[in-house]
Amino acid sequence: MIITISGLAGSGTTTASKILSKKLDIPYVSAGDIFRQMAAEKNMDLLEFGKFAEENDDIDILIDKRQAEMANKSKNLIVEGRLSAHFVEADLKVGFIAPIDDRTKRICKRENKPYEVVKEEIISRSNSEAKRYHEIHGIDINDMEIYDLIINTGNFNALSIADIILKVVEVISCQQ
Repeated sequence: MIITISGLAGSGTTTASKILSKKLDIPYVSAGDIFRQMAAEKNMDLLEFGKFAEENDDIDILIDKRQAEMANKSKNLIVEGRLSAHFVEADLKVGFIAPIDDRTKRICKRENKPYEVVKEEIISRSNSEAKRYHEIHGIDINDMEIYDLIINTGNFNALSIADIILKVVEVISCQQ
């Protein structure tokens, strides 16, 4: 089964993907990990690299292409990334939403940064990504119609989120 999991920074996509990967015993790939790796290779932080990516369409295109190729070669895979649902043929496309305060607190905890700094970074990063996605692909990141399942992750912990997705996977499996 191919599953895509998408959501804005701090919505819990990586944590849920890891848990789901273990529970289903299938691998996962993350666009965020690829993006962070590319930023590190350029000796840039995420905000700097995001601005750099705004001027270099090849970066987003390369990330999207790598994920789609991996999914095409796999029978079972979780593909986690903002645009994964747009480029990966999947049996289940999941979108995460969460209030900005919840997302900010999660990132503060993960990165040990002050709340206001993280909130500004989230807003800046979200604006940068929305601009790039629209310019490069014509995608409105706020359009949720592509998803089969949308979860407000502000209302659930990571294990509960994975369990919700597992239930949907069971239903899909029974219908096939």
